[in-house]
Amino acid sequence: MQKETGRVEAFSDGVFAIAITLLILEIRVPDLAVPVSTGQLMAALGNLWPSLVAFLLSFFVILIMWINHHEFMRWLRTCDYKFFFANGLVLLMVTFVPFPTAIVARYLGTGAARGAVAFYCGTFFFTSLAYQVLLQSVVYRRRLLHQDVSDEVLARVRLAYLFGPVVYAMATLLALWNAIAGLLLCASLWLLWTRLCYRPFREYGSSSSS
Repeated sequence: MQKETGRVEAFSDGVFAIAITLLILEIRVPDLAVPVSTGQLMAALGNLWPSLVAFLLSFFVILIMWINHHEFMRWLRTCDYKFFFANGLVLLMVTFVPFPTAIVARYLGTGAARGAVAFYCGTFFFTSLAYQVLLQSVVYRRRLLHQDVSDEVLARVRLAYLFGPVVYAMATLLALWNAIAGLLLCASLWLLWTRLCYRPFREYGSSSSS
């Protein structure tokens, strides 16, 4: 069973790696006419701030998504087709992230910033739903869940997964009024995911890897 879940995680890691690498493609070298001065170059680099903001935000969120996926995989004692397709849905959303990132990079400093950020936040609303499907594919009646995962840990993660779509929906609506406020609300939830603990190792870390 370890080999089966290991192949799923290896494939998923590859998708996450490709998605996070694609983000850098939106930061383009300024195309300035020669001769060019240092001041002109610095000004052009400064104008790249929307691309840099979008890159940093999306790099961080994909990293957090990968960490949570990695931790979640420790819960599995086996895999089945429902899980495969649920995991595929999550990976679909992961590979989509570079597109709304490009939208934000291009339009954050323009009059279309609110629409761009709303689209960006909306992407993570649907991503959070995909993670909810993934969670249910494993924990429903504990059908694929490792026996050593405690009810306390399970309840905490369930609550966080239910909380996610609500906040992302609020961030999407807020972005339509104020783009920066919408981004900040999204980022606040990402900070929550960094503190979401799927285990302590003392309870089941060693047995789940056997």
